[in-house]
Amino acid sequence: MNNVGVPQVDVVVVGAGQAGLSSAYHLRRAGLEPDRDFVVLDHAPRPGGAWQFRWPSLTYGKVHGMYALPGMELAGADDSRPSSEVIGEYFDSYERTFDLRVHRPVGVSAVREGDGGRLLVETSEGTYATRALINATGTWDRPFRPRYPGQDTFGGRQLHTADYPGPDGFAGRRVVVVGGGASGTQHLMEIAGVAADTYWVTRRPPVFREGPFGADQGRAAVAMVADRVRRGLPPQSVVSVTGLPVTDAVRRARESGVLDRLPMFDRITPSGVAWDDGRTVEADVILWATGFRPVVGHLAPMRLREPGGGIRVEGTQAARDPRIHLVGYGPSASTIGANRAGRAAVRAIGRLLERTGPVAERAASAA
Repeated sequence: MNNVGVPQVDVVVVGAGQAGLSSAYHLRRAGLEPDRDFVVLDHAPRPGGAWQFRWPSLTYGKVHGMYALPGMELAGADDSRPSSEVIGEYFDSYERTFDLRVHRPVGVSAVREGDGGRLLVETSEGTYATRALINATGTWDRPFRPRYPGQDTFGGRQLHTADYPGPDGFAGRRVVVVGGGASGTQHLMEIAGVAADTYWVTRRPPVFREGPFGADQGRAAVAMVADRVRRGLPPQSVVSVTGLPVTDAVRRARESGVLDRLPMFDRITPSGVAWDDGRTVEADVILWATGFRPVVGHLAPMRLREPGGGIRVEGTQAARDPRIHLVGYGPSASTIGANRAGRAAVRAIGRLLERTGPVAERAASAA
């Protein structure tokens, strides 16, 4: 497609969560100027990435493994405040401190091939022609909702973790929580305190992890996810291969029967769920804590997917187009992983710009 009349930059960063802000920080350190050499686009209405959409009962004290953005610690936060507020304010301060000039709310609809080796990034504020793209869109906007027979006949309420309002809305209700991950157990333990009945349903028996989780275990878990991405398979979350940590709250919930797990039901009925062995459960609400998928639909015109269904990534670069970097994807889908991936992407882009762009010397030497 033709680039005539289209604003040209060296890098477009899509997303301003942990991965996107880390990338923008390293671009700044590399000597690139926002709105001249690079732009950061974010569809969200305000700073905070996906954290701004988290439910109010997820206080900062309940957040596990929040790693500070590069160059600025999050210090003195009140553990009793909602994480959406604490981290939203932190991201806002970070953007202003490093003058990252995030454009929001801006949606990105497609990335296409342009002229002269550039990519065209089509957005709600116009099109950009860029030498490289850092995709930091995460997963929050693509909740995964499984389909089961009879689902459309259910007379109660169905919602996903992405819509979870906190426990108060479930008072006196019979609730089926579907999902064996961290969100599912957190929702279940909260709701059990106010609901008439709760039922926990998972496809596989949950794996609880006793004892400390050290660096060796963390590296092994990341390596498992990275292996899938290198083979072009859809990534699993790092959490999915680490197991559920047994906290005091989890221990109490197991002892009280709240975390007694049922196998996955076979169908949904107008009044609940049912199994082929004749067992049934009456329910008012089905809460799908079934995870999220990477938000990469806007990259479809670039044909990056492998036959296995995923995007094969080498380092941070898409194997089918090394101009495109995926950060916060697969093995870097954690706060510390996103920081490292942002730095790695900028280093690789510096090498690209050294060959193709006038700002390359600054980028390659400073990163």
